[in-house]
Amino acid sequence: MAEVATVRRSRITPEREAELYAAVLDLLREVGYDALTMDAVAARTRSSKATLYRQWGGKAELVVRAMRAQKPGVTSDIDTGSLRGDLHGLISQDDCVMEENAALMRALAMAVHMNEDLRRAFKDLLVEPEVEEFQGIVRRAIERGEVRADNPALAYMVHMLVGAFATRTLIDERPPTREFLISYIDAVVLPALGVSPR
Repeated sequence: MAEVATVRRSRITPEREAELYAAVLDLLREVGYDALTMDAVAARTRSSKATLYRQWGGKAELVVRAMRAQKPGVTSDIDTGSLRGDLHGLISQDDCVMEENAALMRALAMAVHMNEDLRRAFKDLLVEPEVEEFQGIVRRAIERGEVRADNPALAYMVHMLVGAFATRTLIDERPPTREFLISYIDAVVLPALGVSPR
């Protein structure tokens, strides 16, 4: 089993890194994960393949880091003073960006199950950091007395939120939108936790 490469620091500027990530995500949308190659990324970004491998180790890590980099901020930085405010604060991307992200997630869904390197990078670099950040929001809600620590729905909050995002297109044939996700939080997530949506 391949190890996820450790974080590397190089002379690549943050601006150049952002350009590379944008190109990777564009290619991913165009051809899908399986057909995406490091050669194609190198050509699209006018980089050497050796530089790409030295910086990111391989395609799986590069793709997942590109996805992580497009996040608008760190979830643990959200602290509005209420669980409802914090959960609404998670939905900060505009509808076009959310639609693009949903398309990327659909493109990667099968590849994650078929490719061990991608699955591991996805879990280590995207899923686990997201869950850890999200737990900070939950801890604050418990400390404020908004949610009981023994509420069984706490174990399913991430599943509920990701599920709503991921299945909107499948079930309703419509992309996830900010309005939809906020109404879902108020109608489903908060009541499950015993929190008033108002």
